[in-house]
Amino acid sequence: MEKSGTSTRLAGAVQGLTSELVSALRSGDPFRLAGSVAEGDDPEVTAGLALAAVRVVGADAVLPSVLRHAPCESDDLSMFSKAVHAYPPPAGASPTSVWSHWAMRRALLRLDASLDGDWDLDAEPDAAWLDDAPWQFLTHQLAVLAPLALPDEDCAVARVARGRPVDVSRGFVRAVRRRDWLQAAGAGRWLVLLDGVPETLGLDTGLEFVAQMGRDDARVALQVQAAQLMRAGVRV
Repeated sequence: MEKSGTSTRLAGAVQGLTSELVSALRSGDPFRLAGSVAEGDDPEVTAGLALAAVRVVGADAVLPSVLRHAPCESDDLSMFSKAVHAYPPPAGASPTSVWSHWAMRRALLRLDASLDGDWDLDAEPDAAWLDDAPWQFLTHQLAVLAPLALPDEDCAVARVARGRPVDVSRGFVRAVRRRDWLQAAGAGRWLVLLDGVPETLGLDTGLEFVAQMGRDDARVALQVQAAQLMRAGVRV
């Protein structure tokens, strides 16, 4: 029961943090990561919950700063850094978990140049599991790794996506038909960055539809808003 309660609180914290990120992206207002998760009776528990929520959201927890080249406040940067260091992928972690952590490290380095040299980001994780992956599986994995979908991002996962725009388009359509709005939103975020996407896909209309149908999930709204901003020409 206690584990279930913790999971529920974490899910709520993730939704709350994601909602605030969406608001910041839409408004252009400064976003404060520190204190973004509601306070509770036990400060220590609340702090741990906040860090866990940041780890779940991943690199997107600082997306407003990354997309808009906006400096991060020192306490925001400290909180993000703590989440990066507190939750390294364990031995035997899935490729998506390893890449998600790599994306957070990459984002942290973007925002704090003083860390240059602390991590060898040239040593990317292995992306071989995506080689020759069926388009359904590829789309699912890319959607999980949507925080890597950034303008001018060059990493092995992005290179795989750039080489398979038609397959990702098929995956987007499949996710919409299956009413998997989160996967559709993540795939759509990748598609706005890819050349060779079929014009018949109607991506802009599709993203609006996904946003409308998935409006109860802030995670969907975050991916669609990020996609639309990048579509409009926001550059990292």
